Amino acid sequence: MTELRNSLPKITTKIPGPKAKELIKLRQDNVPVGVSSGVPTFIERGEGAMFEDVDGNIMLDFVGGIGVLNIGYSNPEVIEVVKEQVSKFFHSSINVVQYESYVRLAEKLNSIIPGDFKKKTMFVNSGSEALENAVKIARKYTKRTEIVTFTGGFHGRTSLTMAMTSTIKPYKLGFGPFAPGVHQAEFPYIYRRPTGIAKENAVKYYIEKLKNFFLEKINVEDVAAVVIEPLQGEGGFLPTPIEYVRELRRICDENGILLVCDEVQSGYCRTGRMFASEYWADNGLYADIITSAKSLGAGMPISAVTGRAEIMDASQAGGIGGTYAGNPIACVSALKVIEIMERDNYAAKSNHIAEIAMDRFNKMKEKYKIIGDVRGLGAMIGVEFVTDRVTKEPASKEVKSIIKECNENGLVILNCGVRGNTLRFLMPLCITDEQLNAGLDILENAVSIVSIKA
Repeated sequence: MTELRNSLPKITTKIPGPKAKELIKLRQDNVPVGVSSGVPTFIERGEGAMFEDVDGNIMLDFVGGIGVLNIGYSNPEVIEVVKEQVSKFFHSSINVVQYESYVRLAEKLNSIIPGDFKKKTMFVNSGSEALENAVKIARKYTKRTEIVTFTGGFHGRTSLTMAMTSTIKPYKLGFGPFAPGVHQAEFPYIYRRPTGIAKENAVKYYIEKLKNFFLEKINVEDVAAVVIEPLQGEGGFLPTPIEYVRELRRICDENGILLVCDEVQSGYCRTGRMFASEYWADNGLYADIITSAKSLGAGMPISAVTGRAEIMDASQAGGIGGTYAGNPIACVSALKVIEIMERDNYAAKSNHIAEIAMDRFNKMKEKYKIIGDVRGLGAMIGVEFVTDRVTKEPASKEVKSIIKECNENGLVILNCGVRGNTLRFLMPLCITDEQLNAGLDILENAVSIVSIKA
């Protein structure tokens, strides 16, 4: 099956093909419309950064299961440890019969997650659950109730995490009322800073707004935690400026507030480091709690909450956990993922991808006026499209057309941002240079076609 791992995109039937059309009809008859789907086809098998659909089309994946497949599809070493664990036992529940892989994985995360202090880790099943538990633990430890998040932030789809999430459409529309006690400060969206604010003064402007927020909008003595992404995902792939993090850490320290770093999408070598918050650590800044998920399990459902030991120990026995939390199959998968990422230096792979992709994107920006901004950390890259570079009017329809054109030519990509006008890039970090350049060629051709029509 190695021919798929090293292959390039090849479309043999128009997408969707005949088998995919049958399955689309089956889906429409049996699956709620709220469970959306971006690409009009169905995967048959996947390897590395490539997959074959049910009609034999070979597709290049620049989405990676929305950041889950940093290690790629079907890593042989991960497959083997999962097979071995499945042959022993599927489940026992850590709250009943303990198993070694859970505590070994906790030990590993405690050793690699940034923080010059003793840490402890618990596991659950999804990013949303990780954020829910981070909030529970923060409230228990501080004996406070209020939570601060940010505009553009995404933290999940459960009742509490919907309240923490900024975007109304589609994640919150019609699902209220939402959990109380959540307040949103303005995120430093540098590209969309107010007219008249110079770029070099933008961070200072947003820091002033942050100070005013804590003065005017909330009683700091009631705040248990501030939750922020080191690089916003759904919000538009927006890096949080280090100067802003420094001010946020100062405010938290002076007022007894915990700082929670949401690394669900940015973790596990995506940004050129094992964790994006390592860039914070370079500046002597640490979160009190870090949540991670997505690429931790190579596709197995697992997420982690890691924090200062005294904070994590605040809960009473039985207060945190869950039936499937830290499933043994997911734990062994995660241990192998981290081993491979460290051994094969996946952080360096991320930076190598970034060098090629960012150079190409910046050249495309010079060539096509529809591209307004290029940004990111490592191989977590966003390209924002606008119809006018002065007014920054979002080119949302044009982005949809670009995605469709890419899909039809064998490249899977996805948009993000509250305006839907930013393409996000989360290609598996095992992608070859040849595959990466082939995907960028397909993308540029799509941008060229849409730019002409626009």
